[in-house]
Amino acid sequence: MSAAATIEALDDLDAINKLYRERRWSDGLPIVPPTQERVERMLKGTKRKRDEVIAVLPPGFGEATVERIAINAVMAGCDPAYLPVLIAANDAVAQAQFNIQGIEATTNPAAVWLVLNGPIVQQLEVNATFNCLGQGSWANATMGRAMRLILQNIGGALPGDMDRATQGQPAKYTFCCGENEAQSPWEPLHVERGFAHDASTVTVVGAEGTLNMNTHSKDAAEMLRVFAECMAHPASNEYCHGGEPWLVIAPEHADILKAGGLSKRDVKQRLWELSKMPASHLSVKEILRAQASRTDEYGEIKADTLLAISRKPDDIWFIVAGGPGTHTTYVPCFGNSRAVTREIL
Repeated sequence: MSAAATIEALDDLDAINKLYRERRWSDGLPIVPPTQERVERMLKGTKRKRDEVIAVLPPGFGEATVERIAINAVMAGCDPAYLPVLIAANDAVAQAQFNIQGIEATTNPAAVWLVLNGPIVQQLEVNATFNCLGQGSWANATMGRAMRLILQNIGGALPGDMDRATQGQPAKYTFCCGENEAQSPWEPLHVERGFAHDASTVTVVGAEGTLNMNTHSKDAAEMLRVFAECMAHPASNEYCHGGEPWLVIAPEHADILKAGGLSKRDVKQRLWELSKMPASHLSVKEILRAQASRTDEYGEIKADTLLAISRKPDDIWFIVAGGPGTHTTYVPCFGNSRAVTREIL
């Protein structure tokens, strides 16, 4: 999608969407036509120059200029105020440790998850409470969708071409939420990752899916045990490579853990210990993959070797989000990817 290209099209929504389907510029859902007027209005959301290159996005290595990001933001239905979030997110996914090349070209169902922190969550009305990973929030839905359109239209990750996902997952349409900082008993994610409390940030995560963990336990130790047993799954990139698993902890569960005297560090340490799994639980092929990837940690990996889900406890991350209820979400991750946080300016 060239920044300079102008396409003459009928002023008809059905005709424009048919054109975008034919050229594979949509995600399978109807798009908002990115007319010159709409793109100019979107660009008012930032003071950065339209031709500034924010990132070069694999696997097609397209240049994500401010204008091209804005075009896809219009298509997704974003408000102009969302543009700085997407600019920061594009800078984040282009960092080497995130491994966007691997995420976009893999057969795994990896999706880019946007996690927002700081004052911007309230300013943009990003949902961090009831159904924060589901439908219903314009900000969550359109920003997550814009990120996917950018990766497809600028990065070239078209399904079946350079995007080789075997089945994919619904989060490849959109995956975005805020942290419910007001109901968290701990410091918020962006502070933990080195930013000022009053900064607004976006964190990008290479997520493979979500798993609901429903427990009515009121005991912190028991709760962490059942969480860890859910996290331990043999068909996993995380155990093969030492990953970066994430959790979205319900406020109710977070309060129980805090009442049990547990800091964030304590929760991570216990989950790391409790989720260790004998290598014998993996298939023979996955044991070979683990041996190729983790001999620096374990030396020779044998059937009785206890493999940790991540290389160290601090590689387990979590946010507090959602509304009332006894549901925490485990988000297994790509394995060869590390989250990146950027301040939204």
